[in-house]
Amino acid sequence: MSAPTQTLLPQGRVTPPSERTLSVRPSVADTWRQTLAMAWRALKKMRRNPEQFFDVTIQPLLFTAMFAFIFGGGLAGSVEDYLPWLIPGILAQTALTASMATGTQMREDMDKGVFDRFKSLPIARIAPLAGPMLADLIRYGIAATLTLLTGMAIGYRPGGGVLGVLGGWLLTLFAGWSLSWIFAWLGTVARSAQAVQGIGMMIMFPLTFLSNVFTDPKTMPTWLQKFVSVNPVSQVVTACRDLINNGDVTAHVLWAVLGCSIVVAIFAPLAVQSYSRKM
Repeated sequence: MSAPTQTLLPQGRVTPPSERTLSVRPSVADTWRQTLAMAWRALKKMRRNPEQFFDVTIQPLLFTAMFAFIFGGGLAGSVEDYLPWLIPGILAQTALTASMATGTQMREDMDKGVFDRFKSLPIARIAPLAGPMLADLIRYGIAATLTLLTGMAIGYRPGGGVLGVLGGWLLTLFAGWSLSWIFAWLGTVARSAQAVQGIGMMIMFPLTFLSNVFTDPKTMPTWLQKFVSVNPVSQVVTACRDLINNGDVTAHVLWAVLGCSIVVAIFAPLAVQSYSRKM
């Protein structure tokens, strides 16, 4: 009986860590590419689950028409006079509602173990979080566009021209994207998708209805006017009105952009830290 053949491993040396090409921290370019890859994954998921678009397609149509015809006569005397006040408010409300779904869907992916696989990959920690939110810009764009088109169909005529409308549209997208970081952080700290949705509703209703979305704060009690004046949604709504109705880049626009930037600066690191710690 012949002796078994032995397989000899090729001789070599172990590459020291200082000479390895795999970097410990991804570069900015690598992080951007990885974020785009995660955004592409989210877009493919949306295409296979078209019900994710219901809140940004049906809700803008219903809310714009419903609030215009219900409150228009009582608050402004006519629907036409109420539309310049209402449409920018509906833009902000729709962006807030749509951004809430980001945390819910993220929590569902975490519960399914998808993010465990992401964490085992040599990718930037922010990519699995920023990718889906980058893809959600399409959802915010659809909601904002449908809101404007619905308003125009029932008589709204923006006075800010093309540039003013484009500026308000872009501000709405930026506001929705910045607020989505709050719900992304909630998605990493809450125990279930239902909890994220419940907490999101408790955040959404005060921010939306205790603001200047539907009516002039001057008609409210003094103590409520103070809250409305510092409500970030009110700042975004006022900025959108200045842009869309008048085409003016006012201090409200600058404050709205600054406020949204501060939200991202605070909650993006919190979301990444919580994601890295818990997953």
